[in-house]
Formats: sequence, structure tokens, C-alpha cells
Amino acid sequence: MVTMKARQSNISRNTKETRISLRLKLDGTGKSSVKTGIPFFDHMLTLFAKHATVDLQLKCKGDLEVDAHHTVEDCGIALGQAFVNALGDKKGICRYGWFAPRPPGGKMVAAPQGAEAYVPMDECLARCVVDFGGRPHLVWRGLDKFAQKNITDAEKTQDDSSAFRFGLAREFFQGFANEARCNLHLELLYGDEPHHIVEALFKAFARAVDAASRHDPRIVGQLPSTKGKL
Repeated sequence: MVTMKARQSNISRNTKETRISLRLKLDGTGKSSVKTGIPFFDHMLTLFAKHATVDLQLKCKGDLEVDAHHTVEDCGIALGQAFVNALGDKKGICRYGWFAPRPPGGKMVAAPQGAEAYVPMDECLARCVVDFGGRPHLVWRGLDKFAQKNITDAEKTQDDSSAFRFGLAREFFQGFANEARCNLHLELLYGDEPHHIVEALFKAFARAVDAASRHDPRIVGQLPSTKGKL
């Protein structure tokens, strides 16, 4: 029987723009406590923890009087740092992300390498693929038209997801990819409603990250790379 070390991380990140404390447990149960001062963003991070089956505690005090950009980006940076710390030497992980259900009893199962996480949300469909291979890169596909959308004052007061803006979602994922040192490919295949699109992206991201960070019982103690280093 192989005993796995607890994979968890505590991050404290303080700048003149944000003060963040974050605690992550990779092999969790989906519990979370998230307070960023941005209710819609809190909702996205809460559902991320739930669907990635990680335990996440995150508090951020940001300069929201300026705008939400620093808070969202810096939380992505802190979460990426937490993941790279919790993954450690990456020995035995699946590395590539796709969702594979856990069987009864919670035993980890391997995820087929190179496959994808698709998540529907009503009229939209999002896809995410992740590789914790040590090289940061974000692909943001099919979403530029939303990032460039001009948000009216009426929309800002009417719907928190509109005020959040798609550009902010991209900043979060870019910060995560940079610090987790992963390839992160996010794509909107189709869809229109802003809330549904962002939520589908975060859920697909959660499923892919969950699978990529799991242990593959076939390669215990081995790196999933021919280079010998990730």
C-alpha cells in the first residue's frame, strides 16, 4: 500500500493593490469559503472548488474602489501558486486533464491523457484542457468578442456577471496559468448568455484540473514525462 503525502498549500500574497490569504487542499471534498468582495467571482470560485473536489479557503481585500481587475487577477495568481506548491514534484500525477469519475470508495482513477472536459450550461458549451507540464501558456478561444463587449452603465447595475466582464475572467485564467506553470486551453464552442458562459468555463476548468492533478496508480513515484523533469 502506497501512502500519499497530504497535498496542500497556504499562500499569503500582499501588495499595495491586494491582500490575499489562501488555503488549498487538493484531495478534498469540495468545501470552500470564499470572500473577495465580488459576489459573482465568489460564486465562480465556490463552484470551482465544488467541481474540482478541492477544499479552498480564500480571502482577498482588494482595491475595489479602483475596479475589480487587481482582485480577480491576483486571486488567479495566488491559486496558481497554491496548485504548483501542492502538486510538489508532480510524481505520479496524470498531468493532462480530463474528467474521470471516482468509483465507490473514492479511489483515484487515471484519466485518459490528452482528452478534454466539456461542460454545458443551458445554451452554451465550454471546453477546457490542462497540462501541468511546467510551461505556462493560455489559449483563450472563441471568447474575444465577449471580452471586447462594451458594458453599459445599465448592465453594470442590472447584472453582476456583466459588471464582472469576460476580460476579467481571462485575467484570472492567465494569472493561474502563469503561476501554476501549465498549458491552459479554454474555448467557448457556442453560447450567448454572459453568466452561463463564465460559469461553464469555470466548471470545465474545475473538471480538467481535478483530473490532471490526480494520481495515476500505474506510475506511482514516476514523472509523467520523458524529459525527467516537469
